[in-house]
Amino acid sequence: MTENIGTTVLVGAWLARLTAGVSLRTLAAPVVIVRGLLPAAPQPPAVDDEPAPALPDATVSALRARAAELLRQSADVTYEQDTHPAYERILDDLTPDEARILRLLMLEGAQPAVDVRGGKVPIVGSQLPAPAFSMLVAPGLSMIGAHAGCRHVDRVPAYLHNLGRLGLVWFSREQLDDPLRYQVLEAQPDVIQALKDAGRGRTVRRSVQLTPFGKDFCRVCFPL
Repeated sequence: MTENIGTTVLVGAWLARLTAGVSLRTLAAPVVIVRGLLPAAPQPPAVDDEPAPALPDATVSALRARAAELLRQSADVTYEQDTHPAYERILDDLTPDEARILRLLMLEGAQPAVDVRGGKVPIVGSQLPAPAFSMLVAPGLSMIGAHAGCRHVDRVPAYLHNLGRLGLVWFSREQLDDPLRYQVLEAQPDVIQALKDAGRGRTVRRSVQLTPFGKDFCRVCFPL
């Protein structure tokens, strides 16, 4: 009888320690049994609810000193800055193909692009407009890679995403004035395939163009 009670107490102690989150290695340690008492389960480690430390005063002071210097320079009528300080870092983030794309947009202006959207059956009685019942199948299809002479034409979507991230280009919802340029684009194999994949698909005409920041960057950095 005494042996059974001792076994029960030992199993209960083991379960209590397991529930408290004790590792298996710790569970292998011997448990001291006091007759008539269950061993107390170890308490889980306390959770530190203190917020993350703020920036060191030295860092904050340095940032404010730099900002104050910029304001001082802006008030100095004799201070001259030839180029934007970000241009050098941007050049490090560009591939040769992306440089070709920027040169194309600078020399030939905005380029046509289309989104291919697939139609959906409208819900009866819905008040939503017809464009709400469409699904984007292929965004931003263009001939920019071919016209720019890119080596890796299949990477053009990634190139444009990076150029947009850098603030150099943007996808405009405005279409170009010449509809013929869109007709040529919509006759390309990738656009035709996307329309087939969309079922009752349609194209939404857009354009890709340089931002004002991108135009200044090209004007300063590229030999045009």
